Amino acid sequence: MKRSATVLLTALAPVSWGTTYAVTTQFLPPDRPLFTALMRALPAGLLLLALTRVLPRGAWWGKAAVLGALNIGAFFPLLFVSAYRLPGGTAAVVGSVGPLFVVGLSALLLRQRPAPRTLVTGVVAAFGVSLVVLRGAGALDAIGILAAVASTGSMAAGTVLTKRWGRPDGVGPLALTGWQLTAGGLLIAPVAFLAEGAPPALDGRAAGGYLYLALANTAVAYWLWFRGIGRLTATQVGFLGPLSPLTAAVVGWAALGQALTPVQIGGMALAFGATLAGQLGTGRSQSFSSAEKTSRKDSMDLTDRPLGR
Repeated sequence: MKRSATVLLTALAPVSWGTTYAVTTQFLPPDRPLFTALMRALPAGLLLLALTRVLPRGAWWGKAAVLGALNIGAFFPLLFVSAYRLPGGTAAVVGSVGPLFVVGLSALLLRQRPAPRTLVTGVVAAFGVSLVVLRGAGALDAIGILAAVASTGSMAAGTVLTKRWGRPDGVGPLALTGWQLTAGGLLIAPVAFLAEGAPPALDGRAAGGYLYLALANTAVAYWLWFRGIGRLTATQVGFLGPLSPLTAAVVGWAALGQALTPVQIGGMALAFGATLAGQLGTGRSQSFSSAEKTSRKDSMDLTDRPLGR
């Protein structure tokens, strides 16, 4: 598949995540962020495990647990904590520096030396997102800021480690996604029940919202995300992250009647342009570790083979 097609398919993941806020506020019970995180992760993970019938082997039990914790188990709760404690779009602005986190970790773990243009592009993307989501000043909560930074760092580390470790022979991205969602969901479950108590009663509207989050927003979106990590550089994938807050702004305008100012529209143009620039000219100039080269070779195998085959 051509790289442009891979980029477009991978971009569908953050675009899908950009609908999370609207679905949560319009369909789901209020004040249950950890239960919502659990319902996103664990049912999707168990479904993918049932479909692929592939379990980790050997060292991959530990690797799957680490990736599941970084990409799901820690990221989801920290993201919700920051969203509940910070005003307006501050959490989204902190999250928009994710590409810079990925660039730094890629230099450390994948030996990819960032070009100055890459760093500038990351700053422009974060600035563009800030113009879109920041609406007025408010008191900043220290715990919320720490949670936002930690969630961004957790997702960035998970992205880079997923690239570094690749996948075991004969295991496709669908199985790898199932491992991580299940591991992350199992980490979230005790925290959710201890902090929020028994699950709330669900009507048809809420059940439909959770079904969308588990299937399209999580199972399919994370499969596309991890598949993209196998085929693109970690930096290219990281630069798709700002599409999530941009999508949230567009959904708010189109579906929730939230107006967009000229400044916000200009910020969207800046952030989107930076996202496109982040996909150009990064693949050939970077040095890949041997583990990443193996990951790129293995990523061509899209099959998920059951154990014993």
